[in-house]
Amino acid sequence: MILCCGEALIDMIPTPTTTGRDGYVPHAGGAVFNTSIALGRLGVQTGMLTGLSTDMFGQQLADALKASHVDTSHVITSNRPTTLAFVRLQDGHATYSFFDENSAGRMLSTDDLPEVSTEVSSLYFGGISLACEPGASTYAALLEREGKARAVMMDPNIRPQFIQDIDRYRARLDGMMALADIVKVSDEDLNWMVPSPLSLTEKVNAVLDRGPSVVILTRGGEGATGFLADGAEVNVPAQRVEIVDTVGAGDTFNAGVLAKLYELGALQKPKLKSLPPDALRQALEHGARVAAVTVSRAGANPPWAEEI
Repeated sequence: MILCCGEALIDMIPTPTTTGRDGYVPHAGGAVFNTSIALGRLGVQTGMLTGLSTDMFGQQLADALKASHVDTSHVITSNRPTTLAFVRLQDGHATYSFFDENSAGRMLSTDDLPEVSTEVSSLYFGGISLACEPGASTYAALLEREGKARAVMMDPNIRPQFIQDIDRYRARLDGMMALADIVKVSDEDLNWMVPSPLSLTEKVNAVLDRGPSVVILTRGGEGATGFLADGAEVNVPAQRVEIVDTVGAGDTFNAGVLAKLYELGALQKPKLKSLPPDALRQALEHGARVAAVTVSRAGANPPWAEEI
């Protein structure tokens, strides 16, 4: 089982009303939540570890997980509120206003963490859950506790507006990347993480030096490049589709990559250390196919296996 560890929240999506003004419709979302949903729909045995509220939005999130065959046995439930993210869409691109204080997800502590089932062979981390305290330190502690014998992928998906202590955040990311096997970054993430006047390739090498076996760099419509620790590179173009919006695109790309590596039997720590370039190419191509379906329709609505 791949256990996705991080935020689940409600995206409030603007939708036209009969009066002509936009209203907001609640959609289940969150970067890590989206990846778990996409994995479940792709037929991969998947679970989620997160904090969910007992409120009606928390129930909506729990129902959505179950509907996409995501195991919820590692979910921690409380009566704290659900995180809400109000979305603004402009030319297909999303910006967000978050309401996250004292939320069920953000306020997770190490005392809340459950035992991780022996069924869990891989861990996935990412999103704003790595930036917002106290939950961010809780997820870092979970990785430290459970990641040594399991394959680990992380996607920082950096949102500068959430980072209150930059030095502490950088130190947390460095510690987690040292334990990760796969790190996926966008070009914007990479430039924030390594703010030096270096080429993107040199910045990728700086990330590889921190410990992961694979770094995946995405560049939107320009596709993705995978870098292996032995110096090999794999380039994959983006799939050309009519874009409706980009909500969840990177999250479902990650799911496609994980799903293909899982299918190939390569989602294991020792195998990722010597991953063949062709296996990485297959994973990136699958990620691109999955993401292309998601961006071709409204909202973070990942495809089911039969749609690929």
